[in-house]
Amino acid sequence: VGMDVVKKNITALGGSVEIDSAEGYGMSVKVRLPLTLAIMDGMSVGVGEECYILPLASVVESFQVRPEMIRTVGGTGQVVEVREEYMPVVELEQVFSVPRDDDTRSDILVVVEAEGGRVALLVDELLGQQQVVVKNLESNYRRVNDVSGATIMGDGRVALILDIGAL
Repeated sequence: VGMDVVKKNITALGGSVEIDSAEGYGMSVKVRLPLTLAIMDGMSVGVGEECYILPLASVVESFQVRPEMIRTVGGTGQVVEVREEYMPVVELEQVFSVPRDDDTRSDILVVVEAEGGRVALLVDELLGQQQVVVKNLESNYRRVNDVSGATIMGDGRVALILDIGAL
């Protein structure tokens, strides 16, 4: 019964499972998955009308931020103190030049970690957690800074998967 569930899920992904068994020789299980298929757990965040995916393994925490919590350093850089640790604030709105119709936004910081460093990403809203199919953006379009891939959301929109290490 357990292998039947595995086979149904792999078949749904476009793969196959072959099981061979011979008395006295043992058993062989072959699982084939499409090479282009990669699924990851991600957190969807909204910035303006855009949607971005953060790898869930990189997300540490998220919280509502008040303007007085963010401090400017050196005239251009911004930092925020989280649990007695200062970390840089990255505004996704500026990184990806997201157009805005109005100035209404609910500022949320999502603390992400990669390669031993942490940054706080400033986003408008948390849309939820989901599994996404990763598509290689470079082979279908071109290399995009701070982006590791793309996915197609349930409503048909394309969401960029962010490269936390590059950010």
